[in-house]
Amino acid sequence: MQLCLSHPTEGYYMKPTHPVFGARGDFITSPEISQVFGELVGIWLLSQYLSSGRARKIRIVELGPGRGTLMDDILRTLAQLPASRSIGISVHLVESSASLQGIQEQQFRPWATKHNIQQHWYSSLDEIAADEESYTMLIAHEFFDALPFHLLEKTHKGWQEVMISSIPDPSAPTILRPGDISSPTAARPSASLDVSTLSTSPHRFRPVLSSEPSPVSMLLSSSSPRFQRLPVGSRIEVSPSSFKIARKVGELVGGDTLGCALVVDYGDDKAFGNSFRAFKNHKITDPFHLPGECDLTANVDFAYLREAIGDTATCHGPLTQHAFLTRMGLQARVQALERAATSEERREAIRSATGRLIDLTGMGKEYKVLGITPNAAGDVWPFIEEEAQKPSESNSGVKSSS
Repeated sequence: MQLCLSHPTEGYYMKPTHPVFGARGDFITSPEISQVFGELVGIWLLSQYLSSGRARKIRIVELGPGRGTLMDDILRTLAQLPASRSIGISVHLVESSASLQGIQEQQFRPWATKHNIQQHWYSSLDEIAADEESYTMLIAHEFFDALPFHLLEKTHKGWQEVMISSIPDPSAPTILRPGDISSPTAARPSASLDVSTLSTSPHRFRPVLSSEPSPVSMLLSSSSPRFQRLPVGSRIEVSPSSFKIARKVGELVGGDTLGCALVVDYGDDKAFGNSFRAFKNHKITDPFHLPGECDLTANVDFAYLREAIGDTATCHGPLTQHAFLTRMGLQARVQALERAATSEERREAIRSATGRLIDLTGMGKEYKVLGITPNAAGDVWPFIEEEAQKPSESNSGVKSSS
């Protein structure tokens, strides 16, 4: 997965010829749909800064900033609020793609020239150190879903890893059946299932179960107590990269009011064993077809992220995107935009776009929002109601494919 997405010359995100995002690309994200998403994220980040009670400069960190649309909306929101105008702001972007870095640099150039907001690029979050002189606002939107994972299956021998075979086998059966892939409602909400790409035509790569438990499978299966209770036949997707990065996020924003963070992605507060999929032209396709030409993704186990963060910081949620945006005042912002619109056509476009963000049959339900604050922060809006009603068993849920 990492090779297909991030190979220096052939990786999906690394090729400048790939539009990737938007109508011409393979999928579309919430910030690309409506500016309201980024504005409300910016308001939440600023509210946490103000509640920290410390007049420090602001450092905004984004993991996987794409075309820079979300960061641009956040900066515009902060610039319009009096509380942020006298604060020094710097932007720190974790982006491994040189072509995307070029797009981002063009997007943020006006902020550097007109507002003296400096931008810095990194290839890894490990390159960003904790800064007690700054308040760190971190955002990871559709970042963790693209991180590599290991697929484990519990057998009578223990946990064994599902590997990828590169042995050509013209007589092989269907690599993935439509029933082997998660439903379209669990995918990027802009996509629809293209069953034709899941035909009986075999590809060079195919999944095979390892013959015995391996050191990797034994280590990862023990990385969460939730996994131990699963029955034989269960499968789990486990991402050590996600665990490591989530831990680093907690260290950057936790401690003595160092900052705050939001993780927005599709997934749930449980593990998945059957969510790996690919996107091409806004349709789900076989992930083993056209490696390097498709977006690869898997649902995020938010419980695993919370376990990784541990006591370095406090996690809030996850909430559905619908709950987060509506509680943050989406309707009031939509009404303001409608009043400023110059035509009914524009007003309808605003309503349609924001309605898509909170649609409970799509993005509003499938996308989750996790808030992260220092341990001393206490209750945090809009996560308060969810935390009070959250049953203890929700932290240990696992979705298996047995």
